[in-house]
Amino acid sequence: MAKTFCAIAAINGVLVSSVVILQSILQRGADFSPRDIFHKRMFLHRVQTQTRSCKAFAVIVLISFSVIYGCSRKSASSQQPNPPEIIVAAAADLAPAFEELGKQFEQENGIKVTFSFGSTGTLAKQIENGLPADLFAAANVEYVEALERQGLILPETKTLYARGRITIWTRADSPLKIERLEDLARPEVRRIAIANPEHAPYGNAARQALESVGVWKTIEPKLVFGENVRQALQYAETGNADAAITALSLSVQSAGRWVLVPEELHKPLDQGLAIIKSGKQQDAARRFAEFINSARGRPIMRKYGFILPGEEPVN
Repeated sequence: MAKTFCAIAAINGVLVSSVVILQSILQRGADFSPRDIFHKRMFLHRVQTQTRSCKAFAVIVLISFSVIYGCSRKSASSQQPNPPEIIVAAAADLAPAFEELGKQFEQENGIKVTFSFGSTGTLAKQIENGLPADLFAAANVEYVEALERQGLILPETKTLYARGRITIWTRADSPLKIERLEDLARPEVRRIAIANPEHAPYGNAARQALESVGVWKTIEPKLVFGENVRQALQYAETGNADAAITALSLSVQSAGRWVLVPEELHKPLDQGLAIIKSGKQQDAARRFAEFINSARGRPIMRKYGFILPGEEPVN
């Protein structure tokens, strides 16, 4: 392309130079007879006319090459496939762990991961109504099993990826000293945030634990419900609640104080995932699901307190 431009420019330059030389010769008209001058002027006129035609042709050629070159580049660019992107509908307790997993997975595989975090029950209902997502990671495997019964997930992809734990969380500057669930019944504890137990597994586990120690009825009037476990923690972080019962995964990366709730006080929070049958990127979603439980993914999950049944507890 560049060589073509140079050749056309060189030809144009030679023609222009020829015209200049002829004009210079004619300016010395005293050396020629009137007849000679007439013939030379006619020759110069023809050369100038041809030069203008050649210059116009050169411009047309240059423009044509530019258009063809631009179109070919655009066509080549449009032929390059976009990297796949998967959408993961995930329980709110997974936010810090999955965001870190997603970045590492994208770096290693070139597959972009977009997350939609929320309460498990709400996400499951949205999937029933056609939520465009490729993978569902629930805070309780029972929600995955419910979708399986409706034929909305690929049954062979259903797997456990963690067992969740709950904590009692207070701000670092709080004067309250909360060491066990029974302490939440004290009069100085005015508001307690938990995820809504009607659709959030961590909220349901909080209610079960409070019922197990016999204080649910006492503290029920103090409760502030978050849409999900992450929002419940935000209520306590911003001072809109004195304490929160939240997820271990959110507590370990926070700036507050927290106490682990004994897991025997509530049903196990076995967390499961599955590929959504209507998903557009099932193969890429399978790769991310496998990455979560892989030798590369498990250390990140354990970092946020997610262990699998049989794994050593996180210290």
